[in-house]
Amino acid sequence: MLANPQAHNSIPLPTTWHTLEVLWQADQAHLQPGLPYDQLSPPWQMLILGDGSPTRHLQLLTGEPTEVDVIDMSFIGSEQDNAPDLIKAVPGPRLRRQVWLRTSSGQRLAYATSWWEASHVDEYLQNRSLPIWASLAQLRTELFRDIRLVLCGQSPELSTAFEHPGPFWGRYYLFWHDGQPLTLIYEVFSPHLDQYLGPVQKDSRQ
Repeated sequence: MLANPQAHNSIPLPTTWHTLEVLWQADQAHLQPGLPYDQLSPPWQMLILGDGSPTRHLQLLTGEPTEVDVIDMSFIGSEQDNAPDLIKAVPGPRLRRQVWLRTSSGQRLAYATSWWEASHVDEYLQNRSLPIWASLAQLRTELFRDIRLVLCGQSPELSTAFEHPGPFWGRYYLFWHDGQPLTLIYEVFSPHLDQYLGPVQKDSRQ
């Protein structure tokens, strides 16, 4: 539920989001030519570095609809919220949304946090239980997915949620609409996707 912006100073900030303890990261300039295959295999690069919809890709990989469990919709005002400086591209005051992406049979595939201009979130997320891709597709919204940062790291919370010790691969990207940044999105993918994509790293000896 969206907190009342007028009353946000009288309540504590909501629970934090699951940021990675970074082991490695690369910015947009270093990502353009792709990564070495022994660091990230071609199928995983198509998922993480590609500019298509991850929820659509997950549906195609698993053969099941990608469903969303919304775990947080919180007004954060103009707080940095422990996010990278990319958050400044999204005008404040802001709202933070956290979700799990899973198959209809219950397998968790990814975790995502997004930051929106609070005054516009209802316009673009009319049904908040839908994946962002599905919501914007219903509105026929034209978007550009601008991948800015890819990282690999650890998270105790995500280890528990994904039932895997990690490390985990994630990314930050901006959605642009009509020449303006619409939202900043952070996604982390479950290593269990290797059952569909193969190993995260390709053996350089092959």
